[in-house]
Amino acid sequence: MFLTRWQKRLYWKKLNYWSISLSGCDCTRTQSTITHESVLPTQAQVVICGTGVVANSLAYHLVENGWSDIVLIDQGKPCGGTSHFGSGTLGLFKPIAERNIIMYSIKLYRQLEAKGYDIGLKQCGSLNLAQTKDRMIALKRRIAYSSPTGLHCEMLGKNELKRLHPFLNTDDLEGGVWVPEDGVANPQAICKSLAKLASEGGAHYVTNCHIQKVVTEEDRIKGVHTNRGFIYCEYFVNCAGMWAREVGNLCSPKVRVPVYPAEHFYVTTSPLPGIGVDLPCIRDFDSHIYAREYNSGFLVGGFEKIAKPAFLNMKLIPSDWKKDMPLDWKHFMPYWEKAMSRIPILKDAVYPTLANSPDTFTPNGKWILGETPEIDNYFVAVGMNGNPLQGAGGIGKAMAEWIIEGKPTQEHLAFDVQRFLDLHNNRMYLQERTKEVVGRHYSIPYPHQNEYKNARKLRCSPLFSVLEKRGAVFGTRMGYERPLYFDTTYNGKGSPPEMPPGTFYKPKFFDFMLEEYYACRETVGIIDMSSFSKMKIQGKQDMNDEPESQCNGVVEWLQSLCTNDVNIPVGGIVHTGMLNERGGYENDCLLVRERENCYLMVSPTSQQTRVLDWLKDHLPKDESIQLADITSMYTVVNIIGPKAGALISELSQTDVDINVQPFTYKTVNIGYASDVMMMAFTHTGEPGFCLYIPSEYALHVYDRFITVGFDYGIRDVGSLTQRFMRIEKFIPFWAEDLTRDTTPFEAGCNHVVKLDKEYFIGKFALQRQKDQGITKKLVMFILDDLDPDKDIWSWGLEPIYRNGKFVGTVTSAGYGFTMGKLVCLAYIRRPFTDNRNRNHMVITNDYILSPTAKYEIDIAGTKFSVTPKIYTPCVNINMQKVLDDSQYVPKVISQIPKN
Repeated sequence: MFLTRWQKRLYWKKLNYWSISLSGCDCTRTQSTITHESVLPTQAQVVICGTGVVANSLAYHLVENGWSDIVLIDQGKPCGGTSHFGSGTLGLFKPIAERNIIMYSIKLYRQLEAKGYDIGLKQCGSLNLAQTKDRMIALKRRIAYSSPTGLHCEMLGKNELKRLHPFLNTDDLEGGVWVPEDGVANPQAICKSLAKLASEGGAHYVTNCHIQKVVTEEDRIKGVHTNRGFIYCEYFVNCAGMWAREVGNLCSPKVRVPVYPAEHFYVTTSPLPGIGVDLPCIRDFDSHIYAREYNSGFLVGGFEKIAKPAFLNMKLIPSDWKKDMPLDWKHFMPYWEKAMSRIPILKDAVYPTLANSPDTFTPNGKWILGETPEIDNYFVAVGMNGNPLQGAGGIGKAMAEWIIEGKPTQEHLAFDVQRFLDLHNNRMYLQERTKEVVGRHYSIPYPHQNEYKNARKLRCSPLFSVLEKRGAVFGTRMGYERPLYFDTTYNGKGSPPEMPPGTFYKPKFFDFMLEEYYACRETVGIIDMSSFSKMKIQGKQDMNDEPESQCNGVVEWLQSLCTNDVNIPVGGIVHTGMLNERGGYENDCLLVRERENCYLMVSPTSQQTRVLDWLKDHLPKDESIQLADITSMYTVVNIIGPKAGALISELSQTDVDINVQPFTYKTVNIGYASDVMMMAFTHTGEPGFCLYIPSEYALHVYDRFITVGFDYGIRDVGSLTQRFMRIEKFIPFWAEDLTRDTTPFEAGCNHVVKLDKEYFIGKFALQRQKDQGITKKLVMFILDDLDPDKDIWSWGLEPIYRNGKFVGTVTSAGYGFTMGKLVCLAYIRRPFTDNRNRNHMVITNDYILSPTAKYEIDIAGTKFSVTPKIYTPCVNINMQKVLDDSQYVPKVISQIPKN
């Protein structure tokens, strides 16, 4: 049996555990001194780079859990960086993963206040405003999924908004959302309070200390070289804020920390008459501004549509950064004018003061947390995206628990540091992306219609230019350009087509998708799937080893990781999960056995970094297994539809329908290209083949398919159509329906689990589920009453109700082309009122399909009846069929003119 990194850590933790109690700590506001020194200890269990509010929260939670051997180092003084600047707003009106972290932050700050710390905490609530009907829909959608999961929020009209905030101009508003639990606090006071408590618990603060190198040994943290000497450590945590990327470059191998600072502006005013301390915060999303009461006046900030990346003309970010922050009134004036229009009393402010404090943003506007894939025990907690205070408390707790337990204790997939590639860490890329990502915090999140415009065309399939000429409208995943759909009205001349304005209703490009679907069901569709992650797994070639021992080593190792039986014949393909000890998914993949001791693993696009690191963590120590990322070696196309086999047979001069069995592959020639791997499966659930083409042959093979396939009715198909077809076939997908907290039995993927195997990670958890039953199950729902042409669509995150009680949330949704109705997938639990029993409420098919059960979905405040399905529904389709025993003969579409 192979020990995982987490198991090794648990063993190490038992050998290295210091216990300290802080229960008797006298924490009062009068004891405000933070003990810091200039002498660097020679060793520590944990070294934290940075002393901002996130770093201090982490240190505080470590000492609260008994870890006192902690050193925090800073190039300046404690709390002297940028995290104590900012708005100080605390907002809970967010997706649940973020909200849970922020909710704990507020709870922690209340505890600080109860201990006597003056941190300026006020629960004043917030008003989230809408100027347009689309913004109202976005807010109603958020209310729909926030309310049943514990957040008090309600939609208000103009009069009610004015009553809560008398200084608000509501003339141009459609409405707004009141969130009474939101609040404000003093970032600097909280930063210092947490530092003081961490210091009292045993943490050492070392000031004016510059990191010169982070030292590793066998890709594991060993220590840190500084201008004050060397310190050995077991863990290193990068909480360096806007310097985090540079700190990541100070080790070998370099660590990717893709963050970059933007100039972040806000204005403060002198006291104004009538301004009370309990005035709600304002978030005017459509104006890209926020406002809060501040010292009896206002603090007004913005998330500009086009932001200003900081320090553009500097090679490194300076430590004395304040002198390089220009007060650019010309840049911020349009937002100040919008603020004065929204809150007219601001016009009376005398000499409003503009501040420019840089804040760190990430490529997609989400925090960056977790253990890095490059170096073991190197953790990152950065990228607060304009508001460090908001998440600091919860992030410090989550990271401390991760370090102590050796694994994350809560869902963090959206914030995982392993979601990035090297391209994301490119400085020029980050500067360009930062211009856009700041404003997107307040933009309308149109589902699947909200692509970035800056820093594009980086990772491209060899087919990119050809597909663009054929009308492809692209989106990105892991920086990879993927066709979303094809605009067939484009003639290849002029500027390529662009996605139309977003909508929550039927997409404006839906008719193109419908044509793509019909091609996949009636003729032939071709989909570029090159972005999927591809890993080569093989036994190390050793002259002293027998081939059989190499084969057994690879198979034995994969059997210990995979839920399915991977000991399949050469040429076979198996769908399998890779799990954690709790039975939750770490990877959902296909394994293709190319040789006795060699497999190709195909995983979702977003898994490229994460799954390679996970596999490396489980490699045997004897280096008998080799891993290689070969994602860019192959261009991958799906050839789908009833005529796919006939078309491939013509191009390969092979009868593929006879010679290739389902879930097997064969190497064929396509046109003049050789060594094309033709796999008998697709990613849509439709009949067809998946071709892995050596990238140098990609253009030729694609040209052959389009040219010869013209007579077969071939058509380009985008990934959005493929997504909808996947959902209609009830195929769950990674990071949406499959996560670290969902098991194969819960997802209905029992067919990929072989419990009769000797051992695999997660087997015991699955065995318990089989014996005791599951408490949630993935269910398909058909939206019978929703009119796709008139009603708002389900796009994901909508709540599901059973007999009026909340039982689950939609994980993915789309249009079922075959049924002509919207469909969605959601995990269903029994409703609970007693928290002691919530994990012991087994759910069964009989419960889900009970005749007395009435299910509804809440879409932006309107409930629709839905019908549950636990299997893919069978639908009779009237479509042209091609007989298996006949050769397809192309139709004559024109007569050749006579001479």
